[in-house]
Amino acid sequence: MKKKIIPLLVAGTALIAGCDKITDATNTSAAKPVIEKADAVAVVNGQYIGKSTLAELEKEIAERSHGQTFPKEKLIEELIQRELLVQDAIQKQLDKSAEIVAQLDSAKKTLLTQADVQNFIKANPVTDAEVKAEYDSKVAGENGIEYKARHILVKTEAEAKKIIAELDKGGDFAKLANKNSLDAKESQNGGDLGWFVAGQMVAPFSEAVAKLEKGKYTTTPVQTQFGYHVILREDSRAQTPPPLDAVKEQLMPYLQRKKVQTMVESLRKQAKVEILVPLIDEPAKAPTADAKATEGQPVAEEVVVEEVKDAAGKTVAEEVVVEEVVEDKAPAATTDKEPETAKSVDKTVAP
Repeated sequence: MKKKIIPLLVAGTALIAGCDKITDATNTSAAKPVIEKADAVAVVNGQYIGKSTLAELEKEIAERSHGQTFPKEKLIEELIQRELLVQDAIQKQLDKSAEIVAQLDSAKKTLLTQADVQNFIKANPVTDAEVKAEYDSKVAGENGIEYKARHILVKTEAEAKKIIAELDKGGDFAKLANKNSLDAKESQNGGDLGWFVAGQMVAPFSEAVAKLEKGKYTTTPVQTQFGYHVILREDSRAQTPPPLDAVKEQLMPYLQRKKVQTMVESLRKQAKVEILVPLIDEPAKAPTADAKATEGQPVAEEVVVEEVKDAAGKTVAEEVVVEEVVEDKAPAATTDKEPETAKSVDKTVAP
């Protein structure tokens, strides 16, 4: 496979060479990291690009390209080009524009939010005891039941009743499934569904299985969206929970989120917060008598903000258009054509 360098100025990169100089425009008190020559991979017009910046770029690209690597010389060239663009932008004083300052402030708040969460998690790690307690209450404590069953699926209730009559006469369930079931005609598996829990099947099916005794079949057809079923419950057993080690990695993020949420709720309770906008939109007011009297005349001016996009589809400017809004007295057009509606497709897989 031919390798391609990630495009210049990869979107979302936080560690852009030279970005600390732009950050100073919004926070002059921030401590600017000092990069020594020994810790740099290149120098551009007197500005050093740190080895840590290269390492971050390598990590970022490895994640974006699913482990694919790129020549170091190309990555360094990427950082040089970024630094050149940053220096050019500062020379043009773009870092002082209101739009850039606002974007930097937003990015800074996002980074601080993430940093605060990570700092909290580091200071309050999830303990093995907490993982064990969560496992015992949410996983090991489950008393689920697994069922082993077979079924015969047919299109009509009459077909299902005919099969039940044959079973009543001593017919072999697996052979009848291979002969008649929509699920078993090709697979010839005797309608075997293996082991499953009730939640894996549609409600009418799982409810019917739960009511059956071991070795018994349904004496009336069970209807679902897939057709009519004749079900044989072969066996059941207590559900065996997975071992702690198998689910520990899944429990850790969940417990971390619970800790963070508790911390945020605590901050919220201690903070003085005032919401300044209505939380529910006000209903539209009925037109007044004066408005009706001026029917057909301009009743308002509408301010429309339109985005101007370049050939690549990116917004490059906004235009403000003021338009007169005039009430139209002409009757609404009618049509005899029925609106077209999309047909819904049932993608549920039959048990």
